[in-house]
Amino acid sequence: MIENALPVAIGNYVGLSAVLFFIGLTGVLIRRNPLVMLMSIELMFNAANLLFLAFARAWVHNAGHIFAFLVITVAAAEAAIGLAIVVAVFRDAPFVDVDEVRLLKG
Repeated sequence: MIENALPVAIGNYVGLSAVLFFIGLTGVLIRRNPLVMLMSIELMFNAANLLFLAFARAWVHNAGHIFAFLVITVAAAEAAIGLAIVVAVFRDAPFVDVDEVRLLKG
């Protein structure tokens, strides 16, 4: 480890996490492509992980690491299930649009 390295303030982590979260939120709200929406949700999960780990480092608790691990687990399950649903729904579609899912109603 570098001996003269300055510690990063927790406010920098919080600011970066907020920027990442709002980029992801904007992607979910504006884009209609389900793959882009899934990537935006993953970006929001990563912003939450960054906050958990920053606070765990600042307060010297292991709970932040445990929560980050749980969020990573949920994100992996969400990606697998979400991708499977997207492939199943839009297999024969000429283009992919989230608004077209309403056609599945009986």
